[in-house]
Amino acid sequence: MVGFYFGSLMVFFLFVLASATPRNLPTLSFHEGYSHLFGDDNLMILKDGKTVHISLDERTGAGFMSQDLYLHGFFSTSIKLPADYTAGVVVAFYMSNGDIFERNHDELDFEFLGNIRGKDWRIQTNVYGNGSTRVGREERYGLWFDPSEDFHHYSILWTENQIIFYVDNVPIREIQRTEGMGGDFPSKPMSLYATIWDGSNWATDGGRYKVNYRYSPYIAEFSDLILHGCAVDPIEQLRNCDNGNIVLEALNAEPVSSKITSDQRSKMESFRKKHMTYSYCYDHVRYPSPPSECVINPGEAERLRAVDPITFRGGRHPHGKRHHRSRASLVEATTI
Repeated sequence: MVGFYFGSLMVFFLFVLASATPRNLPTLSFHEGYSHLFGDDNLMILKDGKTVHISLDERTGAGFMSQDLYLHGFFSTSIKLPADYTAGVVVAFYMSNGDIFERNHDELDFEFLGNIRGKDWRIQTNVYGNGSTRVGREERYGLWFDPSEDFHHYSILWTENQIIFYVDNVPIREIQRTEGMGGDFPSKPMSLYATIWDGSNWATDGGRYKVNYRYSPYIAEFSDLILHGCAVDPIEQLRNCDNGNIVLEALNAEPVSSKITSDQRSKMESFRKKHMTYSYCYDHVRYPSPPSECVINPGEAERLRAVDPITFRGGRHPHGKRHHRSRASLVEATTI
């Protein structure tokens, strides 16, 4: 399987050099690149093989994962989220190696947090490296659209020295590796995951609003599945793209280049100005001095202080304990 993907990826890379946009990158059918993770009948593959529905009901959530581990690359999907009352529901699109490195795993997350009727879904992005789950590098945002009305693209670009999160090809967050981060920057091969599960104890207003199963099943729809990275043997962990050079060369064009253009940066700044509601870089309760990778923007700092003066000026932290659960416990907890 690894040899097949590496050979195929070389062809993909040549293709991408001519047209590097998420909608033009080759997509895989579910059976070509993914396996059922948990949830029994709560995962449904549609006839075209390239659209997957995962659902949450009183019995269980559901999830799937890539068949291979990857070291660096571009990973993307289109998602349509459940509508109506979705408080407590968590849909996640993420990379992780927690099943291999239990105490020092890496992770890159898109987490979609449901809400009560009349209030919008929110996105949370997380970055964990070398088991640094207690440190946490979360950011949280609103969106400029209703993600339950139609499909939208969500993408992660991961190279040796940089991570970029995209929504509809617009970069919303960039993390540059710094010397001070050390092992906190994800550096080990990871699998790609997609899950839906019950996060009643934390996801909506700190756990105030729970999942209401009268509105179930909650169905998250995934399509345009892209695994565009360097497949790594899970036993020998051969690093076919040790420095991410092939990925960088292949993605050296808009909108998924490792170099954000001036137009993209302008869009990213506009998004963050209008929609970001939390960033760990400005959380003076958790970090009296910002972590080394943080680039402090005075405008962002002032806006977030207006949103939450206690957190962003210092004092008692109003949000309680930050959330993280191992994927093993997640599967166990969501299956009744």
